[in-house]
Amino acid sequence: MRGERGAAVGDMSRFAVTTTTITTLQGTFVADRAGPVGAPTVLLLHGFPQSRYTWRSVVPALAAAGLDAVAPDQRGYTPGVRPDHVDAYRSTRLVADVLDILDALGIERAHLVGHDWGGQVAWLAAAQHPERIATLSILSRPHPAAFAQSFELDSVQRERSKHHQRMTPSVAERWWSDDCAALRTMLTSGGVPDADAAAYAATFTERAALDAAMNWYRAAAQGGGLRLADTPPVTVPTLYLWGTADATVGRVAAELTRDHVAGPYRFVEIDGAGHFLTDDGAAATVERELVGHVTALS
Repeated sequence: MRGERGAAVGDMSRFAVTTTTITTLQGTFVADRAGPVGAPTVLLLHGFPQSRYTWRSVVPALAAAGLDAVAPDQRGYTPGVRPDHVDAYRSTRLVADVLDILDALGIERAHLVGHDWGGQVAWLAAAQHPERIATLSILSRPHPAAFAQSFELDSVQRERSKHHQRMTPSVAERWWSDDCAALRTMLTSGGVPDADAAAYAATFTERAALDAAMNWYRAAAQGGGLRLADTPPVTVPTLYLWGTADATVGRVAAELTRDHVAGPYRFVEIDGAGHFLTDDGAAATVERELVGHVTALS
């Protein structure tokens, strides 16, 4: 798995992204990977309703900076780890997947990046297992405790997050029908180009994949894991990227995040960017900020 993937740091063309598999006791995760063998590892976690495709430009950018970038399809999205019961998507299990993947790769400590639901898992992993996380970088998703606070302090945040409570079988059927037309519309209305929305929808060709992805929300709604408000502060060096036009995360939640990071912290607002930061024109900013944050602390 750790075969030669390129040699010339700084020359992005020399680091081909390869699709590989990572086998854990839970099953096999499909992942994209690029970068020099033995380099510091960056593990990237995608959100909903996306896939490892989220990181299509970020992986080679990190590799070109001399980093080993690994972007797996997460539980439910990857065919090899797709249980059909909701309990299998509790937050404790999602965090355990992060540690299992690192163990399978033989990596004691990694840089962790997450967007949306992947950001939630990354926050929890860094808070609970700081000895395994060198740095944390988050796109869009606020610290879980800040997110919980925002529902009390920001009258609009509950409306922004109403989709969390709508993951019913009827919604799944509507999103999946007609080649995931409604799901693609949801993405394009959030600034994702048509071709990229189609690439994400391809993950859900099998209805079971969409049901599994929605189980992340269902498990959370059933109290599947630590209460958001009880999430401890993060002590590892943290970068938080947030778009000022994010339709699902308001400024209150974003700014409250600072209160829940005890280690070095940098908050970067991306003016005019929405929730899908790697898709709506902010990708170059994301790449630059991630490379700077990780390389400075590797």
